[in-house]
Amino acid sequence: MRTTDEAPAHTGADTPAQPSRRPRTLLAMAPDLPDRLFPPAGRSLLEETADLVAPAPVTEFTSAPARAALARSEVLLTGWGCPPVDASVLAHAPALRAVVHAAGTVKTFLRPDVFEQGIAVSSAAAANALPVAEFTLAAVIMGAKRAFPLAHLYRTRRTHRTATDLDRRHWLGTHGLTVGVVGGSRTGRRVIALLAALDVEITLYDPYVTAEEARQLGATLLGLDTLLATSDVVTLHAPQTPATHHLLDARRIGLMRPGTLLVNTARGALVDTEALTGHLVSGRLDAVLDVTDPEPLPAGHPLWELPNVLLTPHLAGAQGNETARLGTLAVEELARFARGEPFAHPVRAAELERLA
Repeated sequence: MRTTDEAPAHTGADTPAQPSRRPRTLLAMAPDLPDRLFPPAGRSLLEETADLVAPAPVTEFTSAPARAALARSEVLLTGWGCPPVDASVLAHAPALRAVVHAAGTVKTFLRPDVFEQGIAVSSAAAANALPVAEFTLAAVIMGAKRAFPLAHLYRTRRTHRTATDLDRRHWLGTHGLTVGVVGGSRTGRRVIALLAALDVEITLYDPYVTAEEARQLGATLLGLDTLLATSDVVTLHAPQTPATHHLLDARRIGLMRPGTLLVNTARGALVDTEALTGHLVSGRLDAVLDVTDPEPLPAGHPLWELPNVLLTPHLAGAQGNETARLGTLAVEELARFARGEPFAHPVRAAELERLA
């Protein structure tokens, strides 16, 4: 560990004041996370870029050792398991000028005090968007092929499918389908880019995106009701906010045509689960749900047993070897900070309301 000169107090904004050559950095995350974020090559690059003020991550900010480390830190490098960062924490971190989050949302642990004190914030949400988009593309392709209900039928009967099975499943395959993307978020945009490889029409609903922006992305901008009523596949990529709670309520779910596939890799609360359940039980709709509300569903919930519903345990985001992407992006942001450059992936207070 290397001691560097003291740094001035919080100065803030997207372009941090020039820090020491290797900014004093404190890891704040679950104890086992650094090994996943920073495999050997990544760990070496991290230690070349930053002066780590403690050999292991902190999981709380109240003990004397944690506060001593805070007092020396210019940067908090955070991840899953980071405790809340609020005014009481900042009071013990006079040199802190940046928070670099090696994961997606910062809303779960960063309090408004951080932004109010002008501390620059960055997130690796862009790196997390890629595996979610890849998972979504796979769900669209497999779901459109009716792979899940037909596989269940195959296992049950141990015979090949029949023409009657195909008729009952409405349509099969992605050719000529309309895929409606709800939310032009980082992930939503990645999904649109991946969907371009398929022979599908892409529509988009996002109140913050213009028709021209949607066209440049490769989609046609529609109102939400129209998108739901005209799509063969609906995939959700909006953030969870008060405005998007039960964005798909009973009325809007009723707009979806028989045979529509719903994919949710965003947040469970975007959908009224109980309103959706009847449409899935009847077979009118199919679904791939990586998130639900509540999560997990109660043990006796009917969605566990439906052949036309695939439930997965919130695994679309970075898992296993994918988490190294988050660490790489975080180290790249640390390097920018060390050079006195703006973050490439800043999180601004004004945008929090519409971020995941």
